[in-house]
Amino acid sequence: MLTGRRYLLAFTPEQEEFAERIGDACRVVWNTALEQRRTYRQRGVFIGYVEQARQMAEAKKDFPWLAEAPSHTLQQTLRDLEKACKTHGTFKVHWRSKRKSAPRFRFPDPKHLTVERISRRWGRVRLPKLGWVRFRWTRPLGGELRNATVLKDGGRWYVSFCVEDGLAESTPNGGPPVGVDRGVQVAVATSDGWMRDRRFITPGEAARLKRLQQQLARRRKGSNRRAATKAKIGMLNARIRNRRTDFVAWTADRLTRSHELVILEDLKVTNMTASAKGTREAPGSRVRQKAGLNRAILAKGWGGLLTTLEHKARYNGSRIVRVPAAYTSQRCSACGRVDAKSRESQAVFVCTSCAYTGNADVNAAKNILAAGLAVTGRGDLAVGRSVKRQPPEAEAA
Repeated sequence: MLTGRRYLLAFTPEQEEFAERIGDACRVVWNTALEQRRTYRQRGVFIGYVEQARQMAEAKKDFPWLAEAPSHTLQQTLRDLEKACKTHGTFKVHWRSKRKSAPRFRFPDPKHLTVERISRRWGRVRLPKLGWVRFRWTRPLGGELRNATVLKDGGRWYVSFCVEDGLAESTPNGGPPVGVDRGVQVAVATSDGWMRDRRFITPGEAARLKRLQQQLARRRKGSNRRAATKAKIGMLNARIRNRRTDFVAWTADRLTRSHELVILEDLKVTNMTASAKGTREAPGSRVRQKAGLNRAILAKGWGGLLTTLEHKARYNGSRIVRVPAAYTSQRCSACGRVDAKSRESQAVFVCTSCAYTGNADVNAAKNILAAGLAVTGRGDLAVGRSVKRQPPEAEAA
């Protein structure tokens, strides 16, 4: 299986400056090639990777800054563009902005890469035209190297190695199944009562972020002060993002190691966090409340948790199952009654039929577990209950 290993790079000032130039060259190649593809499509003509790569080789004779970048990184940029155009359509692929897009480039040929460990904490990698670059050795590669991507995130440079780990399907770990509910008040609640949450930003950092955003709004576009303020915001957001990534990775590892079957709701996070402002002709309602909910959902890392669970499950002998989310938070896990009034708040669930009382997130997790067992044939509720989009007539009445 292919997997990624990401490490913090320690560029010298000269290497960092050169890496910035490589990133700029790849960005220009992407934008130029995308514009050319769109122009050709409008004329009813097609141009692909082979012809664009030939034209780029000719352009190197006239543009020295293009020739100084490693040729494999520029060719890989064209390959990535072709894949994006085939997948999403030429006119739906985004431009790469120097102001919004962080530098990123890939070395696709492992024959041009050499990785060595030089001490307990440090390793080094030989990159074409960049030479030997040190990086923090936080874990072994764990497989055969396929390619390497250099990227800048939050003011820091990283190298991400794609390796073939040679791992086949893991043996099931034999743990009990568990239902997982993702919430806003508590990030993760399971059917066995385990709850996990963490604050990713401190009150002081939140106040500082607000001040920096206010400063950014007052800075003149294109000024050095605006660039410096934006860099500070990026570093602070990267710190918050790293905490969320650590939380998600730890939680996913704990769940997949302890349970053979992990069941979650099949939530469309992208659709759930879409803006409610509508259009000028048909403006939306309760826009500010919806924006606050969107921020809360994204802050808890719902989408990242599912992705990390699926990744960890490959190694820990677990399996991930998704079930429809309809009525999991309104259904009583004790008697099966569906009533929106049973959930008095985000924290408390009190059934209006049997008076069952419990944590609302744990109750939802129990319903998710029951639906997942029915879908996998390991429960006794029948498939119809777990996939039905409307409550039964007896309950609805």
